[in-house]
Amino acid sequence: MNRFHPSLTLLLLLALLAACGPADQGEGVADGNSPLIEAAEQGDLAAVEQLLARHVNPDPRTECGWTPLMKAALNGHVAIVERLLQAGARVDAEDIGGYTALMVAAQNNHAAIVELLLKRGAQINRQERTKGWTAMIWAAKQGHTSTVKILLQYGADPRIRDLEGKSAADWAQAESHPEVLALLR
Repeated sequence: MNRFHPSLTLLLLLALLAACGPADQGEGVADGNSPLIEAAEQGDLAAVEQLLARHVNPDPRTECGWTPLMKAALNGHVAIVERLLQAGARVDAEDIGGYTALMVAAQNNHAAIVELLLKRGAQINRQERTKGWTAMIWAAKQGHTSTVKILLQYGADPRIRDLEGKSAADWAQAESHPEVLALLR
């Protein structure tokens, strides 16, 4: 059983890295995640800044292909998303299923992150490989009106169909999201 608080563990790890030489370039820690992935997921901007100052790779990956950018987007950490992009993180990096930071931000209604990623050139109509869903389909299915509006403003195509032949409007209707459906028609 781990008796340390995750933030304390991360600080100890950072201190160890500082004392032991070259910067980590994506090597994993005990659970397979790099310190940068852990810091991004936890929303620890100070740790992210410290690691990036050591010139770590901004795109290390988990076993499933998740990057720090994807973890930060998933958890709504706007400042960390911005900092990772400034450090050269790939805006359209995808995991093994083809999911991107834009998709996970849209799925979780992190509208500010969706807009930031789009301003940085994220591919708005990209489809993941498991279901063929786009960021628009994710947002529509979840009923995220504000995210759907942003996606439409940036030119998302609501007519794209997934592997089942369903569009964002089909999903909005199936999940009973009339506000989203009205935007898509």
